[in-house]
Amino acid sequence: MNPDDVRKVAVVGAGAMGHSIALVFAKAGIEVALFDTREEALARAGELINGSLEVLAELGKFSLDGRDDLMERIEFSDDLEASCRDADFVVEAVPEVMEIKQEVFERLEASCPPESIIASNTSGLDIFTMRMQRPKRFVIAHWYAPPYIIPLVEVVGGPSTAPAVIEFTAGLMARIGKKPIVMKKFTRGFIANKIQNGITMAVMELLLGGFAGAEEIDRAVKYSLGIRLPIVGAVQTLDCTGLDVVLDIMKSYGVCPPMFEEKVESGQLGIKTSKGIYDYGGRSEKEILAKRDTMYLKMLDHLEEIGAFEPL
Repeated sequence: MNPDDVRKVAVVGAGAMGHSIALVFAKAGIEVALFDTREEALARAGELINGSLEVLAELGKFSLDGRDDLMERIEFSDDLEASCRDADFVVEAVPEVMEIKQEVFERLEASCPPESIIASNTSGLDIFTMRMQRPKRFVIAHWYAPPYIIPLVEVVGGPSTAPAVIEFTAGLMARIGKKPIVMKKFTRGFIANKIQNGITMAVMELLLGGFAGAEEIDRAVKYSLGIRLPIVGAVQTLDCTGLDVVLDIMKSYGVCPPMFEEKVESGQLGIKTSKGIYDYGGRSEKEILAKRDTMYLKMLDHLEEIGAFEPL
């Protein structure tokens, strides 16, 4: 099947992520069966979807004229088997408990058409260790909250996942307006959560150690990383710093990564040599810095304009 041929998606779990994922598919014109065992969860999901649409409409991202049509594309259901019976693609968004996911996957395998792709929205669990009858059809498609705003979806295959399933999943995410990143292999936390977890551990050390207060930590991040990361990301930041400097810093922590040693020895130091982890195509350091700094200044102006440096 081609991603453009998907007509119905089932979302299992109507919580914070599930109802938002259903909104994204419905907004893209795809029929959605949103399942949950709790009637109150389904009712709340409907209310939250409507609230999200109103926010999107306020900022010109959606016309409320299309709200009724969008809501008609979402079936709120407490019947898992009926929800999945004719689904082309299934998203599992139940709690992060392996026993719950195992039970849900067993029911999905029994209820879904054999050709259906089943994608887990797990934020880090290795679902590929669970019992599965059709492991080649299982994949991770990890959305980032809130799904109707944040573009990222991390697509991760397991040892038995068919390459065509990974490609199809990434294609479907692109069809509905997401920015899929396909990982080479599974690692707990994937990319964004693994980096965020590292930040969280550092925050805990600073808070619990009494080194700084909550507002000071957040302001420090907003006034530095918050300006730089949207422009250069986490890896290209190293090129901006200079890989020779990065290597010296790593050595001071007792770490000496061979990749960085090799780069430094070959004179590939980052933007100052026009080649590091990235290749800058022979552009001069002055030219690269001018582009970077222009974007930094625009980002700083924008963040100040919207009041981003103050707490919500």
